[in-house]
Amino acid sequence: MSSRDDHTTLFRQSWSLYDAIAAENYMFHRELYSRVAGLLENRAARGPYSILDLGCGNARFLAPCLQSSPPESYTGVDLSSVALEEAAEYLKNVPGVSLRNQDMLEAVAEAEAVYDLIFTGYAVHHLSPDAKQQLFHSCVSRLAPGGELIMVDVLRGDGQNRESYIREYIGIMSDQWTAVRREYIDEACAHVEAHDFPETYPDLVRMAEAAGLRTIELLDRHTHHHLIIFRT
Repeated sequence: MSSRDDHTTLFRQSWSLYDAIAAENYMFHRELYSRVAGLLENRAARGPYSILDLGCGNARFLAPCLQSSPPESYTGVDLSSVALEEAAEYLKNVPGVSLRNQDMLEAVAEAEAVYDLIFTGYAVHHLSPDAKQQLFHSCVSRLAPGGELIMVDVLRGDGQNRESYIREYIGIMSDQWTAVRREYIDEACAHVEAHDFPETYPDLVRMAEAAGLRTIELLDRHTHHHLIIFRT
């Protein structure tokens, strides 16, 4: 296994663990994806649209948003074949679905199509700063005129270093995520400590602006969990 794939091992092998955490709304999926649904509704009202979903996982939370505001085409990309098998079922009522077992950085860099929307949910924080910058540049090149990048992800607090963030987040997981079995939380905590590299909001804005994204708006926030939209 390449180092590029290491951060996905937990979810490739045990996607049900992520679902168990998400089902308890510990990462505020309900609130944030409710806002995402509104964004897709507004986009669909302007006409047919295409969407690229980077790190789509099993698309459990985005699928209802897409069903309410169907795109002309949906492309989901993820390294987990297990998650993609589940995504096919969740997305069965969405038109124009294409699912790709591929690294999301490679997928957006190599894409030939352009998209009206690019979405990514809880995936970008696994990337290094250089890889995040590369992702922003690639997204700009693949967005149609007037296109938007929608991101749901965790961020560090302003001025907070990674070590402080990891201690704080793992503390929350250990103390408050009590509805999930202890051994699962221990596994998830080890994953966060080894593979989570969230940015601060100001740093993420600087990366986006350097790539040519000029209109950036923080739409929602629940503790460390954010919804951000970037426009060309």
